[in-house]
Amino acid sequence: MKMLTSTEWIARFLTTDPPRSKSLVMTIFGDAIAPHGARLWLGSLIELVAPMGVTDRLVRTSVFRLVQEGWLVANREGRRSSYALLPEARPRFERANRRIYAPPGLNWDGRWTIVMAPNGSIDAGLRAAVRKELAWEGYAMLAPGLLAHPAADPAPLAEILDRIKGSGKVFVCSAAELPDAGSRPLGELVREGWDLSGVVADYRRFVDEFTPLLAVLREEPELAPEAAFVVRSLLIHAYRRVQLHDPMLPLELLPEPWPGSEAYALAQAIYRLAWQRAEAYLMDVLRKEDADAPDADAGFYDRFGGLR
Repeated sequence: MKMLTSTEWIARFLTTDPPRSKSLVMTIFGDAIAPHGARLWLGSLIELVAPMGVTDRLVRTSVFRLVQEGWLVANREGRRSSYALLPEARPRFERANRRIYAPPGLNWDGRWTIVMAPNGSIDAGLRAAVRKELAWEGYAMLAPGLLAHPAADPAPLAEILDRIKGSGKVFVCSAAELPDAGSRPLGELVREGWDLSGVVADYRRFVDEFTPLLAVLREEPELAPEAAFVVRSLLIHAYRRVQLHDPMLPLELLPEPWPGSEAYALAQAIYRLAWQRAEAYLMDVLRKEDADAPDADAGFYDRFGGLR
């Protein structure tokens, strides 16, 4: 059976699973623009996403909506517009990036983070916001007003509660299993609180879609810069879409083998093969409109365990 070329793989992927324009723009900002000063001209963005089937009109609609939703801020100079990450949105991008580029599995000490909001302690609007934001962080609602997560990072929790005006209004504590108290193992709460079947299926689908691409990249002697940028962007877009629904539980509590580990290794391998030529293309595009567009910051090179 004849192996696909990278150009053929890209065309097939864009036909079978075309990315939504607004979501793709978010991916581009998080993966490509944030390390380069978090700002670019609209014309550069249009050029970057055009090879992925996103039209000028769709780009303009996407950035308009992202400004309205509090992700981007627009600036106008004469007839040109630029867009940058809103400072208030940067912690959310940074949190997402830590999840995307860091290996799965946490050094778990057996403790859980518990967030409690007893009936009547907060109003319905704040209760809904707490549940929505913490669900995105991987918390499970174990009972009304009771959310929990093993090995949760306290810094994002503090940032979330501050942003939604919940600081000082809910109870937060750390808890561990009490020995000799006749308790079920706390690890069994995973089966009670999280339905992982969808995440497992999505990881397996990602592996099936991108394993052929890795074989292609290992065979092709040199990937064209534009194709490398498209590959890198589609990879992170697809991986992000799955991974941000993963509650990021410690590996000790997950079924074995956990497909998230295989998906991470695959994404890491593809990214490492594409990133340098993708960066060359990105900088060429950015510097057409901004000769002073900065090189990637130091944190960029820590992605996927190190890119240098």
